Amino acid sequence: MVMVSGSSRRRRAHSLVRCSVRNLTMAAGLLLAVLPGCRLDQKTVAVIPRTTGISLWEPEHAGAEDAARSRGFKIYWNAPTREDDVQGQIALVERIIEKGYAGLVLAPDQTLALMTPVRRALAKNIPVVIVGSPLPLEPGGKLTYILSDDAAAGRMAAERMGTILNGKGSVAILGIDPDIAGVLERVRAFEKSLAEEYPGIEVEEKRPGLFSVPYEQQSAKEVLEAHPHLSAILAVTTDATRGAYSALVEAHRAGRVKLVGCDQDLLMPVMSGEIDSVVAEDTYAMGYQAMEVLADERAGKPVPKLIRCAPRLVTKDNLGAPEIRRILGLMGR
Repeated sequence: MVMVSGSSRRRRAHSLVRCSVRNLTMAAGLLLAVLPGCRLDQKTVAVIPRTTGISLWEPEHAGAEDAARSRGFKIYWNAPTREDDVQGQIALVERIIEKGYAGLVLAPDQTLALMTPVRRALAKNIPVVIVGSPLPLEPGGKLTYILSDDAAAGRMAAERMGTILNGKGSVAILGIDPDIAGVLERVRAFEKSLAEEYPGIEVEEKRPGLFSVPYEQQSAKEVLEAHPHLSAILAVTTDATRGAYSALVEAHRAGRVKLVGCDQDLLMPVMSGEIDSVVAEDTYAMGYQAMEVLADERAGKPVPKLIRCAPRLVTKDNLGAPEIRRILGLMGR
């Protein structure tokens, strides 16, 4: 019979306890790795634009990347390939919530539909920055808005119209999408400014819009046929600008009917004068400032809850300016 001393039994018991603790720790780590709801990535921020199908949002990607590098974060960049794929964007946000990322930067495709997933992210303690156009949720807590100044965009478009039409003529407004709050604000500001500053310019027709270039092209074609003496078009979205330009080319009226667009990336027609000008959102600044806000939020610093970024008027005369090239995502090209 082998006798075991009390001290030996205690050492063996302590060894068993340490082994059990190690095993439990490993098991917990494996469990966290296989359960999607438990994976936490506190150094990655998800940036979800409206779509990756147009270059409007590429400067946002560049701005977020630049700020992330300086603040020690990584970027996960993804979006639907179409702006009308609202369910696809919602699914992306849900995956971000499951993975527990350090933050979410979102340009919502649809105002009401994205409210629920954003609320869910906030409930999971994920800071959220909404860029572009607002949701009907009050900023505060971990929710910040970085918005394009759409009222300024509308006034800018009205001033350009007044200048190129010498204060007289007729205008059609195309692409009015009620699901994007910023678009409605652009239109209201444009009409108000036009009425106050250029009463000799009349709004002949206003058309609703969709995230569809063929739809917008057909809409513009119908407007041109209905108003053969139309002086100019204001297209208040990317798709409306593309559609209106295609309709004008098809009708051999490009350049004769002035086109002021918003947020599009057809640079050659701007250079040629077939598109007079574009009121462009500064999505680079939005992406950069969104990352700065999230980094400060994670560090426990006070952050602003509403930031407005001024748009810029892009014409063939200023396409080469460094600031305009940055806004258009042309730096380094």
